[in-house]
Amino acid sequence: MWRTLQNRSLWVGTTRQYSRIRPPPPAGAQPVIRVSNNIAQLGGPKEGPKPRQLLSLPPFPGLPLPGKNSLTVPGRPPHVTAISWVKYYFDEVHDSAVQSHFNKGLVQTKCSSFGDTSSEKKEKTKPMRKIQPNEVMEKGTRVYIPVSVAESRISRRFDTIPSGTLYPNADEIAYLQRLVHYKDSAILVLNKPPRLPVKGHLPVHNSMDALAAAALSYDYDEGPKLVHRLDRESSGLLLMGRTKEGISHLEWLFSDAKVKSSCKAWNEACEATYQRYWALVIGSPKEKEGLICASLSKVLLNDGKTERVILAHQSGFEASQEAITEYRVLGPMINGCSWLELRPLTSRKHQLRVHCAEALGTPIVGDYKYGWFVHRRWKQMPRVDIEPTTGKPYKLRRPEGLDVQKGSVLSKVPLLHLHCRELVLPNIAKFLRVLDRKSEKQDPALSSKPDLLRFVASMPSHMKISWNLMSSYLV
Repeated sequence: MWRTLQNRSLWVGTTRQYSRIRPPPPAGAQPVIRVSNNIAQLGGPKEGPKPRQLLSLPPFPGLPLPGKNSLTVPGRPPHVTAISWVKYYFDEVHDSAVQSHFNKGLVQTKCSSFGDTSSEKKEKTKPMRKIQPNEVMEKGTRVYIPVSVAESRISRRFDTIPSGTLYPNADEIAYLQRLVHYKDSAILVLNKPPRLPVKGHLPVHNSMDALAAAALSYDYDEGPKLVHRLDRESSGLLLMGRTKEGISHLEWLFSDAKVKSSCKAWNEACEATYQRYWALVIGSPKEKEGLICASLSKVLLNDGKTERVILAHQSGFEASQEAITEYRVLGPMINGCSWLELRPLTSRKHQLRVHCAEALGTPIVGDYKYGWFVHRRWKQMPRVDIEPTTGKPYKLRRPEGLDVQKGSVLSKVPLLHLHCRELVLPNIAKFLRVLDRKSEKQDPALSSKPDLLRFVASMPSHMKISWNLMSSYLV
């Protein structure tokens, strides 16, 4: 019986008569008899698991975490467990999704110490192990988790405000209020959608500052004011001040010249302030982590009207501003693109876009102003890919009910893939009385509030589609 089956498989291989129902077994693989519904069939061996794209979390910084109280147990020092660290990093993901990844054993770890390059090289060769959810995190420990933990349901919302009037109607007011991520007596945090201008001028009426002043005043006499800006094409967390005192302190916080206050808690909170962006770039940096120190300068194009930001030359004859950016590669390169995490240490116009395009040589997808030369040569994501394990064509699984032509990597003209994902800043409302010298003590009603506030915003729809499309065949 077995020889007959072997001879039959050889005969099929020589004449190359493929079945319409089942593909032929891989070359060099022994045929396997499978029984299904009392019917024996001859086929290839069972395919192994597909490789997973692992998302690398930053090294555990140790305690205290910004905006989070550590778990305290009587008789033991404060600590943070592995599941608490993952939930802290993915604040916008449901706890059940994080718990499910731990239950399936998909969360892994690989420890390394800060500043020891030799140990880091040794750790790269070591295999990763599964980490338990209740395992205590140590400083410098890295956690690796599949990118599926960051996938979330794509909300069907407008990318821009329906109309462009200076005085918003009821629908526009309701839309703007849905964008509000956080609100207290001093600040207002919004999750800005792409293609919505932040600062208006004569030809632009539906800008964020003009509409927010009319729609987001709530019970205040005046509307909120912008503290820092995002590009029109970018998305993410946008900070606004609600009072004159709060606006002045926030502007001081994002300025270069800072003078320490007499309040020690305020100074420590200011030092812990940071922003993190997620960006999809064409290519991948040579180093997985690094610090970009490249000054920027502004020039006018030949038309005399268009302004452009470029890397400053070392001649010293032109005005320039210092610009520093930390970057980190989140995962492997897929279809010629890779995800980066960017942390600007200075606030310059188009800083992240210029640093990615000119300093790293990996422009952001959809950035035609600073990466047009790479977009001309870029081969966009194909609709059919090859499985790395078997070499067979594999069709990418697309989210059902979504139009992939709306700005994702499959679109002919993708939108800018730059998103302000995380923001950590001091609790202005808590320190306001001390900073204004109205009282040496904080507001008793706010004394129990944390010194730091941390916000995480989900990606816009076109970036979520690109994320799902690029990671669907690896996860």
